[in-house]
Formats: sequence, structure tokens, C-alpha cells
Amino acid sequence: MKKLTKSATDRQLSGVLGGIAEYLGIDSTLVRIVFLVFVFLGVGSPVFLYIILAMIMPEPKRNGNGPYDRRGRDYQSRPRKEAKPVEKESDNDDWSDF
Repeated sequence: MKKLTKSATDRQLSGVLGGIAEYLGIDSTLVRIVFLVFVFLGVGSPVFLYIILAMIMPEPKRNGNGPYDRRGRDYQSRPRKEAKPVEKESDNDDWSDF
């Protein structure tokens, strides 16, 4: 059973239009063109509808292989790098080469 979710791969802003295109099985460019036509013609409130859909549409389930998927990675387990103390500069530094 298909579920309407935001697109994980075809995102321009939040993935809403890409998700609609994936759900309907059509090209996302066509969905974006229709959305822009509705915006310029003032049919309904497409921008308001987009914002509502961006808030209520669920994110897609990720498999852990995507470039932006951080699930399964433990970034906190790496040891921290310690900062090296800054050497105190002496008053006799030679700045003549600048």
C-alpha cells in the first residue's frame, strides 16, 4: 500500500511536491509547474496549502544509506580533539617580510 510522504530524494524546499509526484507516479517537474500555475492564477491558496502539507506530511522512512541520513551513527562516541595552547609571541618577532 502506497503512503503519501515527503520525498527523500526529490527535494527542492521540503519535499512535498516531490512526494506528491512519487505518490501519483508522475514527473515532479509537472507537479511543480501545475503548482506554479495555481500560484500565479490565484486558484485557492496553494502556498498556504503547501505550508500545511509541509507540516503534516510525514518524513519518509530511511534505510540508513542516504547521504543525509544520520540514523545509526553515533557522532558523540568519537574522542574530542584537545586544543593546543597558543605560543606566546615574543617582542622581538621579525615582521620585515610583510
